[in-house]
Amino acid sequence: MEALLEIVDEETEYFLERGKYGPSKNHSRLEELLDNQMISKYESQYDTFAELSLELPTERVTPHLTFYEHSPSDWLEDEIRVSKPPFGVIEIVLPKQSNQDLIDKLDIYFGAGVKSCWVVIPTFKMINIFHSKHGYKTFMVGELHDEKLNIGLDMAAVFR
Repeated sequence: MEALLEIVDEETEYFLERGKYGPSKNHSRLEELLDNQMISKYESQYDTFAELSLELPTERVTPHLTFYEHSPSDWLEDEIRVSKPPFGVIEIVLPKQSNQDLIDKLDIYFGAGVKSCWVVIPTFKMINIFHSKHGYKTFMVGELHDEKLNIGLDMAAVFR
């Protein structure tokens, strides 16, 4: 029972800090696979950041992955919360996450000027790419293509 309470306390702490539940095994693997593909294919075009804390005009959020225009790293100056909105974000649906939570995040991201939001649903091996709250494309097989960011990924490689 004590071990269970520790897990609940850790989940609550993680949720309070990041505004979302902690990642599951499949979520963690999927985040890694997406990040690796982005780095291998688009390193010269985009910088990809995992779990980057954002201080957007509308709210504080921590997307699973963010895309920024590529720029040299400044290892002497770090940012705890980044205020510049990214070009794109990826949210990977967590086992306990509600649809309303995702819709609320779309409002936050598009309200801050993000151009593209990906909602990844691991259970169904599905990625929805939103360019507006009400406009999206769904990818389950073949080549995913985000025309706003000019990104293409092989769905079989994402969900291997």
